[in-house]
Amino acid sequence: MNWSSRTSWGSRVFDIANILILCGVAFLTLFPFYYVFAVSFTEPSEYIRKQGFVLFPEDWSLDSYKYLLSTSTFVRSISVSAFLATVGTACSLSVTSSLAYALSRKRFQMRRTIMLLILFTLLFNPGIIPPYLLVRDLGLINSLWSLILPVLTSGWYVLLMRSFFHSIPDSLEEAARIDGCNDIGVWFRVILPLSLPSLAAFGLFFAVNYWNTFFHAILYINDTKKWPLQVLLRNMIIDSSTAVGGDIAAQMMAEQRIPPQTLKMAAVIIGTVPIVVVYPFLQKHFAKGVMLGSVKE
Repeated sequence: MNWSSRTSWGSRVFDIANILILCGVAFLTLFPFYYVFAVSFTEPSEYIRKQGFVLFPEDWSLDSYKYLLSTSTFVRSISVSAFLATVGTACSLSVTSSLAYALSRKRFQMRRTIMLLILFTLLFNPGIIPPYLLVRDLGLINSLWSLILPVLTSGWYVLLMRSFFHSIPDSLEEAARIDGCNDIGVWFRVILPLSLPSLAAFGLFFAVNYWNTFFHAILYINDTKKWPLQVLLRNMIIDSSTAVGGDIAAQMMAEQRIPPQTLKMAAVIIGTVPIVVVYPFLQKHFAKGVMLGSVKE
Protein backbone atom coordinates (compact mmCIF):
# COMPACT_ATOMS: atom_id res chain seq x y z
CA MET A 1 0.00 0.00 0.00
CA ASN A 2 1.27 3.47 -0.86
CA TRP A 3 2.33 5.48 2.20
CA SER A 4 0.38 8.59 1.08
CA SER A 5 -2.87 6.61 0.73
CA ARG A 6 -2.93 5.42 4.32
CA THR A 7 -5.72 6.89 6.44
CA SER A 8 -4.48 5.75 9.84
CA TRP A 9 -2.64 8.47 11.73
CA GLY A 10 -1.16 5.79 13.95
CA SER A 11 0.58 4.19 10.96
CA ARG A 12 1.97 7.54 9.81
CA VAL A 13 3.25 8.42 13.25
CA PHE A 14 4.84 4.98 13.52
CA ASP A 15 6.58 5.38 10.15
CA ILE A 16 7.82 8.87 11.00
CA ALA A 17 9.13 7.67 14.36
CA ASN A 18 10.95 4.78 12.65
CA ILE A 19 12.52 7.14 10.13
CA LEU A 20 13.71 9.51 12.85
CA ILE A 21 15.13 6.69 14.96
CA LEU A 22 16.95 5.12 12.00
CA CYS A 23 18.33 8.51 10.97
CA GLY A 24 19.60 9.00 14.52
CA VAL A 25 21.24 5.57 14.53
CA ALA A 26 22.81 6.27 11.11
CA PHE A 27 24.16 9.59 12.39
CA LEU A 28 25.66 8.00 15.51
CA THR A 29 27.22 5.29 13.32
CA LEU A 30 28.66 7.54 10.62
CA PHE A 31 29.75 10.51 12.76
CA PRO A 32 32.92 8.82 14.15
CA PHE A 33 34.02 7.95 10.61
CA TYR A 34 33.43 11.52 9.46
CA TYR A 35 35.27 12.95 12.46
CA VAL A 36 38.30 10.74 11.79
CA PHE A 37 38.22 11.77 8.13
CA ALA A 38 37.90 15.49 8.92
CA VAL A 39 40.69 15.54 11.49
CA SER A 40 43.07 13.61 9.25
CA PHE A 41 42.77 16.30 6.54
CA THR A 42 42.86 19.29 8.89
CA GLU A 43 45.71 21.77 8.68
CA PRO A 44 47.96 21.14 11.75
CA SER A 45 47.93 24.82 12.80
CA GLU A 46 44.13 24.91 12.59
CA TYR A 47 43.85 21.77 14.68
CA ILE A 48 46.07 23.29 17.37
CA ARG A 49 44.21 26.60 17.23
CA LYS A 50 40.83 24.92 17.68
CA GLN A 51 42.20 22.73 20.49
CA GLY A 52 41.45 19.44 18.80
CA PHE A 53 37.76 19.68 17.91
CA VAL A 54 37.31 20.10 14.17
CA LEU A 55 34.15 19.18 12.30
CA PHE A 56 34.46 21.36 9.20
CA PRO A 57 38.10 22.17 8.39
CA GLU A 58 38.71 25.61 7.01
CA ASP A 59 42.03 24.58 5.47
CA TRP A 60 42.43 21.05 4.12
CA SER A 61 45.91 19.58 4.31
CA LEU A 62 47.73 16.39 3.36
CA ASP A 63 50.62 17.00 5.76
CA SER A 64 49.73 14.08 8.04
CA TYR A 65 49.48 11.66 5.12
CA LYS A 66 52.70 12.93 3.56
CA TYR A 67 54.60 12.50 6.78
CA LEU A 68 53.26 9.02 7.50
CA LEU A 69 54.05 7.80 4.00
CA SER A 70 57.55 9.30 4.24
CA THR A 71 58.49 7.29 7.34
CA SER A 72 60.15 3.93 6.85
CA THR A 73 58.34 2.39 9.81
CA PHE A 74 54.85 3.13 8.52
CA VAL A 75 55.62 2.16 4.92
CA ARG A 76 57.22 -1.07 6.12
CA SER A 77 54.14 -1.97 8.19
CA ILE A 78 51.91 -1.37 5.16
CA SER A 79 54.11 -3.65 3.06
CA VAL A 80 53.88 -6.35 5.75
CA SER A 81 50.08 -6.12 5.81
CA ALA A 82 49.97 -6.13 2.01
CA PHE A 83 52.14 -9.25 1.94
CA LEU A 84 49.85 -10.99 4.43
CA ALA A 85 46.71 -9.97 2.53
CA THR A 86 47.96 -11.08 -0.90
CA VAL A 87 50.10 -14.15 -0.19
CA GLY A 88 47.95 -15.27 2.73
CA THR A 89 44.72 -14.96 0.75
CA ALA A 90 46.19 -16.87 -2.21
CA CYS A 91 47.42 -19.68 0.06
CA SER A 92 44.18 -19.84 2.02
CA LEU A 93 42.03 -19.97 -1.11
CA SER A 94 44.21 -22.73 -2.58
CA VAL A 95 44.05 -24.89 0.54
CA THR A 96 40.39 -24.22 1.34
CA SER A 97 39.08 -24.73 -2.20
CA SER A 98 41.11 -27.88 -2.88
CA LEU A 99 40.13 -29.43 0.46
CA ALA A 100 36.48 -28.50 -0.01
CA TYR A 101 36.46 -29.95 -3.53
CA ALA A 102 38.00 -33.23 -2.36
CA LEU A 103 35.42 -33.52 0.42
CA SER A 104 32.59 -32.91 -2.05
CA ARG A 105 33.56 -35.91 -4.23
CA LYS A 106 31.87 -39.17 -3.21
CA ARG A 107 34.73 -41.27 -4.56
CA PHE A 108 37.08 -39.84 -1.91
CA GLN A 109 37.08 -42.58 0.75
CA MET A 110 38.47 -40.53 3.64
CA ARG A 111 35.99 -37.69 3.29
CA ARG A 112 33.77 -38.71 6.24
CA THR A 113 36.73 -39.04 8.60
CA ILE A 114 38.13 -35.67 7.56
CA MET A 115 34.69 -34.08 7.86
CA LEU A 116 34.43 -35.31 11.46
CA LEU A 117 37.85 -33.85 12.23
CA ILE A 118 36.81 -30.51 10.74
CA LEU A 119 33.58 -30.49 12.75
CA PHE A 120 35.63 -31.27 15.88
CA THR A 121 37.69 -28.10 15.33
CA LEU A 122 34.47 -26.09 15.11
CA LEU A 123 33.18 -27.44 18.41
CA PHE A 124 36.37 -27.34 20.49
CA ASN A 125 38.90 -24.51 20.61
CA PRO A 126 42.41 -25.47 21.79
CA GLY A 127 43.06 -22.01 23.21
CA ILE A 128 46.23 -19.95 22.96
CA ILE A 129 49.01 -22.10 24.43
CA PRO A 130 48.94 -25.16 22.05
CA PRO A 131 49.13 -23.04 18.86
CA TYR A 132 51.94 -20.95 20.37
CA LEU A 133 53.93 -24.05 21.32
CA LEU A 134 53.44 -25.44 17.81
CA VAL A 135 54.57 -22.21 16.16
CA ARG A 136 57.59 -22.05 18.48
CA ASP A 137 58.61 -25.66 17.84
CA LEU A 138 58.34 -25.08 14.09
CA GLY A 139 60.77 -22.17 14.41
CA LEU A 140 58.28 -19.63 13.10
CA ILE A 141 58.56 -17.06 15.90
CA ASN A 142 59.29 -13.64 14.32
CA SER A 143 58.45 -15.05 10.90
CA LEU A 144 55.61 -13.65 8.81
CA TRP A 145 54.58 -17.22 8.03
CA SER A 146 53.51 -17.53 11.67
CA LEU A 147 50.69 -15.12 10.76
CA ILE A 148 49.60 -17.23 7.76
CA LEU A 149 50.06 -20.93 8.48
CA PRO A 150 48.10 -21.14 11.80
CA VAL A 151 45.05 -19.53 10.15
CA LEU A 152 45.55 -20.95 6.67
CA THR A 153 41.98 -22.20 6.47
CA SER A 154 38.75 -22.26 8.42
CA GLY A 155 36.55 -25.27 9.04
CA TRP A 156 33.44 -23.18 8.53
CA TYR A 157 34.68 -21.84 5.17
CA VAL A 158 35.57 -25.39 4.08
CA LEU A 159 32.02 -26.57 4.82
CA LEU A 160 30.46 -23.65 2.95
CA MET A 161 32.70 -24.09 -0.07
CA ARG A 162 32.07 -27.84 -0.01
CA SER A 163 28.35 -27.13 -0.28
CA PHE A 164 29.08 -24.88 -3.24
CA PHE A 165 31.02 -27.63 -5.05
CA HIS A 166 28.08 -29.97 -4.49
CA SER A 167 26.03 -27.66 -6.71
CA ILE A 168 28.35 -28.28 -9.70
CA PRO A 169 26.92 -31.15 -11.79
CA ASP A 170 29.00 -34.33 -11.92
CA SER A 171 28.30 -34.51 -15.66
CA LEU A 172 30.69 -31.61 -16.27
CA GLU A 173 33.50 -33.47 -14.56
CA GLU A 174 32.69 -36.65 -16.47
CA ALA A 175 32.70 -34.78 -19.78
CA ALA A 176 36.11 -33.29 -18.98
CA ARG A 177 37.49 -36.74 -18.18
CA ILE A 178 36.15 -38.09 -21.46
CA ASP A 179 38.07 -35.28 -23.20
CA GLY A 180 41.27 -36.50 -21.55
CA CYS A 181 41.57 -34.32 -18.44
CA ASN A 182 43.06 -35.79 -15.30
CA ASP A 183 42.18 -34.65 -11.78
CA ILE A 184 44.38 -31.55 -12.00
CA GLY A 185 43.01 -30.67 -15.42
CA VAL A 186 39.41 -30.98 -14.21
CA TRP A 187 40.25 -28.81 -11.23
CA PHE A 188 41.85 -25.97 -13.20
CA ARG A 189 39.80 -26.07 -16.42
CA VAL A 190 36.31 -26.83 -15.10
CA ILE A 191 35.92 -26.43 -11.36
CA LEU A 192 37.84 -23.19 -10.72
CA PRO A 193 36.26 -21.19 -13.58
CA LEU A 194 32.81 -22.18 -12.32
CA SER A 195 33.78 -21.26 -8.74
CA LEU A 196 34.68 -17.61 -9.27
CA PRO A 197 31.71 -16.23 -7.24
CA SER A 198 32.58 -18.45 -4.29
CA LEU A 199 36.32 -17.73 -4.57
CA ALA A 200 35.69 -13.99 -4.72
CA ALA A 201 33.46 -14.04 -1.65
CA PHE A 202 35.76 -16.13 0.51
CA GLY A 203 38.81 -14.37 -0.87
CA LEU A 204 37.39 -11.13 0.52
CA PHE A 205 36.86 -12.79 3.89
CA PHE A 206 40.44 -14.04 3.99
CA ALA A 207 41.86 -10.72 2.78
CA VAL A 208 40.05 -8.78 5.51
CA ASN A 209 41.25 -11.22 8.17
CA TYR A 210 44.87 -11.03 7.02
CA TRP A 211 44.81 -7.25 6.60
CA ASN A 212 43.44 -6.88 10.15
CA THR A 213 45.95 -9.31 11.68
CA PHE A 214 46.55 -8.15 15.23
CA PHE A 215 46.34 -10.76 17.98
CA HIS A 216 48.59 -13.35 16.34
CA ALA A 217 51.13 -10.64 15.51
CA ILE A 218 51.33 -9.71 19.19
CA LEU A 219 51.87 -13.37 20.11
CA TYR A 220 54.39 -14.39 17.46
CA ILE A 221 56.16 -11.21 16.28
CA ASN A 222 58.71 -9.64 18.61
CA ASP A 223 60.62 -7.72 15.95
CA THR A 224 59.07 -4.25 15.51
CA LYS A 225 60.28 -4.18 11.90
CA LYS A 226 57.85 -7.00 11.11
CA TRP A 227 54.79 -5.45 12.73
CA PRO A 228 51.70 -5.38 10.50
CA LEU A 229 49.76 -2.16 10.18
CA GLN A 230 47.16 -2.92 12.83
CA VAL A 231 49.77 -3.47 15.55
CA LEU A 232 51.45 -0.20 14.60
CA LEU A 233 48.09 1.60 14.74
CA ARG A 234 47.48 0.17 18.19
CA ASN A 235 50.74 1.64 19.44
CA MET A 236 50.01 4.97 17.81
CA ILE A 237 46.52 5.29 19.26
CA ILE A 238 46.99 3.79 22.73
CA ASP A 239 50.63 4.42 23.56
CA SER A 240 51.97 6.98 21.14
CA SER A 241 54.41 8.42 23.63
CA THR A 242 56.40 5.21 24.08
CA ALA A 243 56.21 2.96 21.03
CA VAL A 244 55.25 3.61 17.46
CA GLY A 245 57.95 1.49 16.01
CA GLY A 246 60.20 4.14 17.50
CA ASP A 247 59.93 7.13 15.17
CA ILE A 248 56.45 8.46 14.41
CA ALA A 249 54.26 9.89 17.16
CA ALA A 250 57.06 10.37 19.69
CA GLN A 251 59.14 12.26 17.15
CA MET A 252 56.23 14.46 16.14
CA MET A 253 55.51 15.30 19.76
CA ALA A 254 59.13 16.36 20.12
CA GLU A 255 59.07 18.48 16.97
CA GLN A 256 55.60 19.93 17.67
CA ARG A 257 55.06 20.39 13.95
CA ILE A 258 52.19 17.97 13.28
CA PRO A 259 49.83 17.06 16.13
CA PRO A 260 49.97 13.32 16.95
CA GLN A 261 46.17 13.21 16.86
CA THR A 262 46.03 14.08 13.16
CA LEU A 263 48.68 11.44 12.49
CA LYS A 264 46.57 8.84 14.29
CA MET A 265 43.47 9.74 12.29
CA ALA A 266 45.40 9.67 9.01
CA ALA A 267 46.82 6.27 9.90
CA VAL A 268 43.32 4.95 10.61
CA ILE A 269 42.11 6.17 7.22
CA ILE A 270 45.08 4.57 5.45
CA GLY A 271 44.42 1.30 7.26
CA THR A 272 40.74 1.32 6.29
CA VAL A 273 40.80 2.48 2.67
CA PRO A 274 42.35 -0.60 0.95
CA ILE A 275 39.58 -2.99 1.98
CA VAL A 276 36.90 -0.38 1.24
CA VAL A 277 38.36 0.10 -2.25
CA VAL A 278 38.59 -3.64 -2.98
CA TYR A 279 35.03 -4.46 -1.93
CA PRO A 280 33.16 -2.75 -4.86
CA PHE A 281 35.13 -4.82 -7.38
CA LEU A 282 34.02 -8.06 -5.70
CA GLN A 283 30.51 -6.98 -4.80
CA LYS A 284 28.88 -8.54 -7.87
CA HIS A 285 30.32 -11.94 -6.88
CA PHE A 286 29.99 -11.51 -3.13
CA ALA A 287 26.29 -12.15 -2.47
CA LYS A 288 26.02 -14.87 -5.11
CA GLY A 289 29.05 -16.75 -3.80
CA VAL A 290 27.96 -16.70 -0.18
CA MET A 291 24.39 -17.75 -0.96
CA LEU A 292 25.46 -20.65 -3.18
CA GLY A 293 27.87 -21.84 -0.56
CA SER A 294 25.43 -21.64 2.31
CA VAL A 295 22.09 -22.99 1.06
CA LYS A 296 22.88 -25.62 -1.55
CA GLU A 297 23.87 -29.15 -0.55
